[in-house]
Amino acid sequence: MSRKLLFIYNQHAGKGQIKPLLADIINIFTKADYQVVCHPTQAPKDAIQVARDADEDVELIVCSGGDGTLDEVATGLMQRGATIPIGYIPVGTTNDFANSLNLSRDIIQAAADVVSGEPYSYDVGAFNQDNFVYVAAFGAFTAVSYETNQDFKKLFGHMAYLLEGMKSLTEIKSYMMKVDVNGRTYEGEFLFGMVTNTLSVGGFKNLTGKHVELDDGLFEVTLIHNPQNFFELQEIIGCLLTANDETDLIDTFKTDRIIIESMEEVAWTLDGEFGGEHSFVRIENCHKAMQIIVEKEEAE
Repeated sequence: MSRKLLFIYNQHAGKGQIKPLLADIINIFTKADYQVVCHPTQAPKDAIQVARDADEDVELIVCSGGDGTLDEVATGLMQRGATIPIGYIPVGTTNDFANSLNLSRDIIQAAADVVSGEPYSYDVGAFNQDNFVYVAAFGAFTAVSYETNQDFKKLFGHMAYLLEGMKSLTEIKSYMMKVDVNGRTYEGEFLFGMVTNTLSVGGFKNLTGKHVELDDGLFEVTLIHNPQNFFELQEIIGCLLTANDETDLIDTFKTDRIIIESMEEVAWTLDGEFGGEHSFVRIENCHKAMQIIVEKEEAE
């Protein structure tokens, strides 16, 4: 008897690359003895509800789109309390998490890898009442991904992120915050912060630190203090470009939980999508809470 596969896809992601390949993808799933149920996403957050309300006999959920689509499916499964494995066919602009897992960027190959691969258990972030797959961030540049015009993003890809960021340089805002990390407190004025479980952010590698593991039960945290002058700003930029945190202006550490309190509401982004405005944030690592299908390792 065929196993049931739910295929959730964003037909607009990555300039609509998936549309002409849908028949080939479904054929790959069918030949692998799956009964395929397809659902093109209809609106933002749609994939959350579809994954959460999936039939009990669904054995695999495959999603295709950007990291935001993966985030929605993972969030829906976390709300469901289910451990249904996820297959991921990345067709978005950046695909940070897919890059961290070395998932193929070739759509047909990625589909083939889903049916021939093996499950890998990875950590998921709990963010107040929400979830994220690879990054929760606030401050400078975090608004870029959800403020940039969608058509502009499709046309220029990474360049749109950079251009929008450059336009906002003169308007960088900082926030007075108290950060509690397992009893240790950091207080200060921060212009940027991110809690990550990924090898790259915004397509740039090495920004999240060294020796990153996606299943170790720990996040990598980066907090950037507000520079007081041009020289401190240059110091911060230099350290970020070289992945060198040897400066008092950047705090980096690993933790399984963190509480951040601020004097005002602060906008957050979760996996590149708007995550709301909060003055209190509790983030906890849900160790190996989700399974994603990755390419099988060759036997030595």
